[in-house]
Amino acid sequence: MLVVAAAIVDDLGAPRRLLAARRAQPVSLAGRWEFPGGKVEPGEDVLAAVHRELAEELGVEVELGTELVGPEGGAWRLSDRYVMRLWTARVTVGEPQPLVEHDELRWLDAGDWLAVPWLDADVPIVHALARSLHVPVEPPPAPSAPSPGSSSAPPPVSP
Repeated sequence: MLVVAAAIVDDLGAPRRLLAARRAQPVSLAGRWEFPGGKVEPGEDVLAAVHRELAEELGVEVELGTELVGPEGGAWRLSDRYVMRLWTARVTVGEPQPLVEHDELRWLDAGDWLAVPWLDADVPIVHALARSLHVPVEPPPAPSAPSPGSSSAPPPVSP
């Protein structure tokens, strides 16, 4: 079954922030984060489905960017039953609200796109999206702590 979704970003040309949606249901998915979207209705155009789903789930209108083509016939495998097609998008009308299926939305800054527990199937998609948009997905490593016995401070002065 085909699902469509959007990677909603702050700017299609130079994205720095990504909108993540936390599932409220079903229980098996509750608390995990995903790209907003949903099932394509029989006979529905896929792009029309993306616009419909975002209006229903978030109360917004969007401008669609490019499709992030997946490895399975252009789609991303979510489960044995579902495959997903995903487009980048920018909100043009409205402020995203968690209206259906989600209980929280969060804008993730570049470098923090993996700061929430994404659904397992979405993790490789977040990585592929970040690569395609030239956005780091993890913060740079923290400066290493001095090893025991070493210090960057000058040694104490003896009286």
